[in-house]
Amino acid sequence: MPETHTSPTLRARDMLTVDDLFIKDGYVLDFSNARFATFFREEIGVDIDDLKWSVEGTSKGKRLRFFLRTVGLPLALKTLKALWEHRQVQLNRSGMAETVANAKGRFDELRARLGDKPEPTKEAAFSGPDYSKVKYDVIHQALVSLTDRPPQERGYKFEKFLLKMFNAFGLEPEKAFRVTGEQIDGSFLLYGETYLLEAKWQNEKTGVADLHSFHGKVDNRAAWARGLFVSYSGFTEDGLIAFGRARKVICMDGLDISDALLRKIPLPEVLHAKARKAVEHGIVHARVSDLFR
Repeated sequence: MPETHTSPTLRARDMLTVDDLFIKDGYVLDFSNARFATFFREEIGVDIDDLKWSVEGTSKGKRLRFFLRTVGLPLALKTLKALWEHRQVQLNRSGMAETVANAKGRFDELRARLGDKPEPTKEAAFSGPDYSKVKYDVIHQALVSLTDRPPQERGYKFEKFLLKMFNAFGLEPEKAFRVTGEQIDGSFLLYGETYLLEAKWQNEKTGVADLHSFHGKVDNRAAWARGLFVSYSGFTEDGLIAFGRARKVICMDGLDISDALLRKIPLPEVLHAKARKAVEHGIVHARVSDLFR
């Protein structure tokens, strides 16, 4: 019989990752009740239909949550790894695209928090950059700390913040940003593409005049040049409408940055998704909350 513990093995924030990766509306992945029982019996050696796992409810999701919070760490890790392997097989067989942002990174972070170090695989060299060591919480706190700064100091500190954030995600930002008031100019690389950067931190939302001005700078460069406009306070709806659709510029505001950091979505993935939305649908300011549901 599996050993149970009075203190939870997984914390509340760990369970958020479990929910995002494995549970939806009480269901666990693609399991029926019968296959869920078979999975636990064959992979974990546990009778998940035993009433002791239904203390908080009989749905598969509630039983899984209670099981993970009450069994010992080795068994919880064994279960999580088996669920992850089943999830990968499910995605591969269905041909479905990954719907959870930074899924592998979040799963590896959970394993590491529980004391299990992921083993390197032959495919690791082809799986893209590793963002598991990015300190999202620290970067987010640095952003929050700027809100109480005086305007002039805030502009200078925002410059430093952007430089550190872009460096943290390997975007090779231009080392020397030119600051005029609270305006920051620079450049960075995203998957081999060069982007010009303009950023504003002001109380008012950015309007169409500033958007057109920045687009003019981008348009005066090489034909393949692109631009990212960061407006901490956001953009006016009228300005975005007047700015139009066929543009080389994508937009991001402070809420986008905060949302991405809190959800641990790598910045390059956010910018790539924004650029794709702009190309495919002509939306220059696609929200992170809409791009990554």
